[in-house]
Amino acid sequence: MLIKHNVKYATLGLAMLGAATSASASDADNFPSKPIQFLVAAGAGGGTDNFARVVRPMFEEAIGGARITVVNLPAASGALAHQRAATSEADGHTLDFASTTLVTSLAAGQNPVGLDQLTPVARMQSDVMALFVNPERFPDFDSFVKYAEENPGKVTVGGTHTASPDHVAFLSLRDASGLDINFIPYDSTGNATANVLGGNIDATTTSLSPLLSYIEAGQMMPILVFSDERLEDYPDVPTTVENDWDLTDGNDRAIFVHADTPAPIMKRLEDAFKDVYNSEEYQSYAERVNLDYREGWMGSDEYRQRLENNYELYSRLLQND
Repeated sequence: MLIKHNVKYATLGLAMLGAATSASASDADNFPSKPIQFLVAAGAGGGTDNFARVVRPMFEEAIGGARITVVNLPAASGALAHQRAATSEADGHTLDFASTTLVTSLAAGQNPVGLDQLTPVARMQSDVMALFVNPERFPDFDSFVKYAEENPGKVTVGGTHTASPDHVAFLSLRDASGLDINFIPYDSTGNATANVLGGNIDATTTSLSPLLSYIEAGQMMPILVFSDERLEDYPDVPTTVENDWDLTDGNDRAIFVHADTPAPIMKRLEDAFKDVYNSEEYQSYAERVNLDYREGWMGSDEYRQRLENNYELYSRLLQND
């Protein structure tokens, strides 16, 4: 069933997520009863793929030694992975590893799999978004704002493709700040960054972790972070909340299953991923790749509500773009 591109339908569909089919506790006790598939809604080597492959051996142990295979399905911004998970058996053996792109592409009408067909098991990562510049061009956010106000309609901000987390971060910033700035989509974070360094665009919106090497080299610098509080590693960089803008969404990475997965199996999955998240091994990984700036964990119910709110926001921003 296709999700219609309107907020009312999305809200109703999301409310159906709790309507999982009934199952006894013994079903969860016997889970898993066959091999498990991790469908990755992204290509090999990216953040979501690395996340799934790092988690796999930890999850295998937490769930009781099940055999797990990882399958990359990057086509159509991951829509193929979402479709396969939504049409699989509702038994918890097919898991969809996805980023914020799942809900941004849904809001843009690019993803035919609605939130009434997939339900989140949990969110485990929330990479902080930021506005990045060449520090030789703009030493701080105030200088960027001044330039944008003096040159309305001429400032360009790059990021990955339309309806990506980079794009909706830009739209959120433009909407909150009232700045007259424009977005240019690129096929990768690397290309957007290269165009900032080459002076072809003025800035880029993306998450922190992909640009750490550029930051360490002094080539790129965040001048605004989408966060409640200043980050320990960047104490001089202001936040969106300091500017009275309620913009703190990151690029999330989460796990989804068929919406009709029985509640006892859902709980078994959520508990297993929580054990993985709390493990010393996972926390060491998160710290190593700088995904510990803020709490990543969000359980199924809480994350479901966040997805609903984000869908409404992203739909409005993309429709008005």
